[in-house]
Amino acid sequence: MTRRPLSTYRLQISENFSLGEAAAVTGYLADLGVSWAYLSPLLAAVRGSNHGYDVVDHSRVDPDRGGEEGLEQFAAAARAADLGVLVDIVPNHVGIAVPRQNPWWWEVLRLGRGTRRAAAFDIDWAAGGGRVILPVLGSSPEQAIADGELVVDATFAPDAPDGVLTYFEHVLPLAPGTSRLADDLPALLDAQHYELRFWRDQNTDLTYRRFFAVSELAGIRVELPDVFAESHREVVRWIREGLADGLRVDHPDGLADPGGYLEQLADATGRAYTVVEKILEPGEALPAWWRTDGTTGYDALVELDRVLVDREGVEELDRLDERLRTETGLPPAQSWPDLIHDTKRVVAEELLRSEVRRLVRTLPHGIVSAEDGLVELLACFPVYRSYLPEGREHLEHAFTEARRRRPDLAATFTELEPLLVNPHLEVAQRFPQVSGAVMAKGVEDTAFYRCTRLGTLTEVGGDPSIPALTVGEFHEAQRARLAAWPASMTTLSTHDTKRSADVRARLSVLSEMPERWATVLDELRAIATTGHGPLDALIWQAAVGAWPISSDRLLAYATKAAREAAEATSWQQPDAAFEAGLGRIADAIEGDAAAVLDRFVGEIVAAGRSNSLSATLLQLTGPGVPDVYQGSELWDLSLVDPDNRRPVDFALRARMLEELDADLARGICPSIDDSGRAKLLVVSRALRLRRDNPELFTVYRPAAIEGPAAEHAVAVHRGGVTAVATRLPLGLAARGGWGDTVMMRPDIPGTDVLTGRRIAPGPVRLADLLDTYPVALIELAR
Repeated sequence: MTRRPLSTYRLQISENFSLGEAAAVTGYLADLGVSWAYLSPLLAAVRGSNHGYDVVDHSRVDPDRGGEEGLEQFAAAARAADLGVLVDIVPNHVGIAVPRQNPWWWEVLRLGRGTRRAAAFDIDWAAGGGRVILPVLGSSPEQAIADGELVVDATFAPDAPDGVLTYFEHVLPLAPGTSRLADDLPALLDAQHYELRFWRDQNTDLTYRRFFAVSELAGIRVELPDVFAESHREVVRWIREGLADGLRVDHPDGLADPGGYLEQLADATGRAYTVVEKILEPGEALPAWWRTDGTTGYDALVELDRVLVDREGVEELDRLDERLRTETGLPPAQSWPDLIHDTKRVVAEELLRSEVRRLVRTLPHGIVSAEDGLVELLACFPVYRSYLPEGREHLEHAFTEARRRRPDLAATFTELEPLLVNPHLEVAQRFPQVSGAVMAKGVEDTAFYRCTRLGTLTEVGGDPSIPALTVGEFHEAQRARLAAWPASMTTLSTHDTKRSADVRARLSVLSEMPERWATVLDELRAIATTGHGPLDALIWQAAVGAWPISSDRLLAYATKAAREAAEATSWQQPDAAFEAGLGRIADAIEGDAAAVLDRFVGEIVAAGRSNSLSATLLQLTGPGVPDVYQGSELWDLSLVDPDNRRPVDFALRARMLEELDADLARGICPSIDDSGRAKLLVVSRALRLRRDNPELFTVYRPAAIEGPAAEHAVAVHRGGVTAVATRLPLGLAARGGWGDTVMMRPDIPGTDVLTGRRIAPGPVRLADLLDTYPVALIELAR
């Protein structure tokens, strides 16, 4: 029988926090109440990588992360603490930024398509004339030669018997017998199994599949049995030898056949617990036939956020956005469907044009305007991808919408449609891999940075046109999760979230006070501005959400946000003059803006903490397997990566947990203050109760709330426990509090495990239940 976790705790393993160091915190995790430790990728990655998603060697644990000895040490410590182990794996791609560190890629560059390793990579050899196109030069090859930037070193090395070619930090192997051409660089370059190109050619002429638009990550073909076996041998060994109990699969949408891959993985691991990083759009279901236990939880994150947002306030924020656009000379805001159509189209036309061109090359016959037609279909595709024959309705939607938007391409669509719905054709197999990349880059990495009215709404898996959920809608979503995917992971913060849960919780308060926020934003923009109203709103929200924050951290976020939005500056064409405005805002938070931010955050911090505690309790007690991101058991005001990968002080947390336990034993409850002890209380008590008494969390029945403030409560009976949370706290305060609002409950006494208070049988007044904290966790007497 598959062992499944009751909860997980994500640890980011790196050279700065190795497996040995992680082993030392397993006792703390057990004390916190965690069921399984959840580790970031462990296989050997590009040296210096702080995330591990750029694997270079599938045969070994990364020595910089602790190596095999470190994994054994961690596993032993986890077992001693009665923790399971979940490990993140990366089947879609490998790191090739430093070719010499990746033996497979190095062999292909040296020996070409005839080597055994060539089959592992998804390379269009014909399009490259039998060579791999490498867009790494800062100019044309001719100019690089003329400038003396290409240097031949014919020194023998076991992995490069004919020597190497160097270009600044790039080191590439020479093909056998070609070092004799060292005095004729053009001839030498022509004789290699790779073709050096200007770096911008990656957008149009790249011939290998990559991860999104990252040319330093090359896709591999795990659909081939030999490639699967060699790339998973070490991972499978971890499961079989008890070093790990389950797996988290990164980016399954990049694979040729995600369902088939999960079949292979389940067979190889004996059906170990497995979750997939699958981003679901609202209303989209995880393929029921996949051999997985569920997703990594972005779908739950969106629901937990939106039940705490005021829908009417978001409408007022829309009007603020329109004013900002008018004042700064920008066109009116587009509807969300129109915005993501346009951003996805730009991505398909520009950043991922090489992938679109490969689709054209796989067509079984020529089609007039095929490239333009495919770009439009990708822009109209409503979800990340289909899994033919599953998901054909998404293709049908895309064709219907594409015909509406581009009637001039009607004949092209007529020819493309029967090809793209035929799962036996290569173009139909590759189209979903491209549609996922276009969605990710066009929506997550572009449109989310242009839709700035409320940062809470632009998180992975979210649709800003759905700004809020009613309590009833929230309950329905949780009941559906329990019924369909009871072991699916749920989350609030991850290594990939645009903002931590606590930042989003604070920003959600703006939906309750849009007019006040508009006044404060005007005050802040008068101090420093980029001249782009919506971007100003985004950056100043980041300052508010993460306050107090250093100017360096804010500048890093602002630069990333502005370049991802790609309106006034971009990664490939940064505008120094415009970005000077980002610097002015960053400098201002340590100057004139500091007092404004201090005052305003002081107005909303309590409501933000109420939202945070509510989301935390609902996640940790709700259906699914709740994950806690490292460090977030205290207040965590982090922004997008790498800000959310900052070091975590585990010694502090262990000490605080010990002190908290001692205080509670004496009947002393922590205050909701800057220390974060109140959040630690909620996290530890919910996790411990769930771990020690899983039988109390078997059902999901919304609790009945009656009274004048009923809309401000979210409460649910899980079987033997009842979780109660507050929503829209400013609105609750404005109406004078809970008044006579009551929650119906069984005629059984209980105990609020957060305060130790005894709860009498029958209905309970929320004014009494929630007089210490905005949340309660009632365990029924047994």
